[in-house]
Amino acid sequence: MRYIQDNIAAIASGSGQAGVGVIRISGNNLSELASALTGKQRLKPRFAHYGEFVDATGEIIDSGLIIWFDAPRSFTGEDVLELQGHGSPVVLNMLLRRCLELGCRLAEAGEFTKRAYLNGKLDLVQAESIADLIHAESEATAKGALKSLKGEFSRHIEVINEQLINLRMFVEATLDFPEEDIEFIANAKIKQKLEALREQIHQLLSSTQQGVILNNGANIVIIGRPNVGKSSLLNALANEEVAIVTSIAGTTRDIVRQKIIVDGVPFNIIDTAGIRETQDVVEKIGIERALSVVKDADLALVLIDDNVGMSEEDTQILNQLPAELPRIFVHNKIDLSSGTASIVDNESGTQVYISAKLALGIDLLRQKLLSLIGWGNSAGDVFLARTRHLDAMRITVNHIDSAFSNWQSLEILAEELRYSHTALSSIIGEFSADDLLGEIFSKFCIGK
Repeated sequence: MRYIQDNIAAIASGSGQAGVGVIRISGNNLSELASALTGKQRLKPRFAHYGEFVDATGEIIDSGLIIWFDAPRSFTGEDVLELQGHGSPVVLNMLLRRCLELGCRLAEAGEFTKRAYLNGKLDLVQAESIADLIHAESEATAKGALKSLKGEFSRHIEVINEQLINLRMFVEATLDFPEEDIEFIANAKIKQKLEALREQIHQLLSSTQQGVILNNGANIVIIGRPNVGKSSLLNALANEEVAIVTSIAGTTRDIVRQKIIVDGVPFNIIDTAGIRETQDVVEKIGIERALSVVKDADLALVLIDDNVGMSEEDTQILNQLPAELPRIFVHNKIDLSSGTASIVDNESGTQVYISAKLALGIDLLRQKLLSLIGWGNSAGDVFLARTRHLDAMRITVNHIDSAFSNWQSLEILAEELRYSHTALSSIIGEFSADDLLGEIFSKFCIGK
């Protein structure tokens, strides 16, 4: 089904001076508009025509290329015109104003992509990945967005959805038509299929988590006592002087954030105020904010002065961290303790020995960050995902786990499979109850 809507127009190229500027128009029956704008009566679809763009009096606004994409063979699924002229903002705005005079209205933000979704040219994941690709901050992020745009994430969902639909068909048909002579799978096979499906959904959840990290960046909080080198570590990881560094304890009073890229993976590094007992009102607020930001962190870098070792103050800080928060113990100032840059994994956790001041061991720490968020060097193989997708995947996992636990109760099993299917389908924006009914009655000869 194609949604018939009014004609919209917008400048599709980037802002500022450029050699080429693009006006995009989408709608229906755009041949009259093209004729009024260029004087050309017939345009060959998907062919670049050279011509002049004129105003209502016939005066030339600009000259360039006009390309017509006929419905539904276009990005939006509607008739689309692309006007490629010179990149001057003045000229582009004159050309856009002429399009509005000819009956178009100014497109809303994202409206071309919205129409592509409504007309079935893209699913929701692909639509979102267009914005992600435009705003990509690293090569790996751009590649991940392109994978989602090409449908890699969506295909994973569709494969699982097909299995969910087939399983739901058998279960719900058993409940709704028990008197019919239909060959259904045995209960043991239901459990076997559920187990395989559950494993696939858990794997997709893991991939989705990686995709969200690639998109949003992992939140890494640096925490520790005052004057232990937290700001120096932030500067070393960022390769620039982001935070003020002095020998005065308590220099950092507020949260300092910096995004860095490690092997294509974005990290949001968060420097916090040193945690200690203090009567300074401003410093107290900084410490409260430091402990608050920990709640949303994916990983904590617990900084320790290697000259002192784990102190009572360090232990008190650890006791204030969420038990489930992954952490790396970073032993700083090895240039003063005669230590060596290294990584040691022991029963107490991961210990990384560095000198933030001299940038010793910083590359080791960067690679450990990748490893502990489950990455390695595979960023280029991951599709991009959003928090919305991750939330839906977690709901799906919860319901499929419950379905597996209650596989012997067809009523509960049917409900949990329905919830799983609805949550998973919400990611790509597909599914209604009618879809399932169509599947049931097309594959089973009910009531023959």
